[in-house]
Amino acid sequence: MRPLPTLIFASRWLQLPLYLGLILAQTVYVFHFWVELLHLIKAALGDTAALGQLVSSIGYRSDAAVTALNETIIMLVVLALIDVVMISNLLIMVIVGGYETFVSRLRLEDHPDQPEWLSHVNASVLKVKLATAIIGISSIHLLKTFINAANYDLKVLMWQTIIHVVFLLSALAIALTDRLMTPSEERRR
Repeated sequence: MRPLPTLIFASRWLQLPLYLGLILAQTVYVFHFWVELLHLIKAALGDTAALGQLVSSIGYRSDAAVTALNETIIMLVVLALIDVVMISNLLIMVIVGGYETFVSRLRLEDHPDQPEWLSHVNASVLKVKLATAIIGISSIHLLKTFINAANYDLKVLMWQTIIHVVFLLSALAIALTDRLMTPSEERRR
């Protein structure tokens, strides 16, 4: 190849530090997950300091002092843990799918742990998968807000709902655009 096309093609490797940075961000999420889970377990065993940290981290407020776990606090903490897992899944999709699509092949064809979706990933499939993952994350956030609605202003509830609907409509538009641009014989595979 000529020098300019070689340089342009090699520039894809500039994305590698970005993917490595996302791996570090995922490490922070894993650490956060374990800290919150440990607080939940300690609070379930009666540790009031851990309970206080949980109540503070989920933004739960009550007129009465919180002296023990209740169903609402447990549900909010579990939803927060699910949220961390879903964001971590989103990070994996971006890291693995983005690297495979834009940088270099991972060559996992015979690996028993190869994700099923990776065999047919491209930029279009990745966009749809990311949009649906974002909707899932937004749904968890909205559910957490509705469970804890007494602690939020009506304006916050309204805007979170509107933003979620916009995410839904955006994902539908992305999927529809993808469907219109993909030939029908390719969709059947």
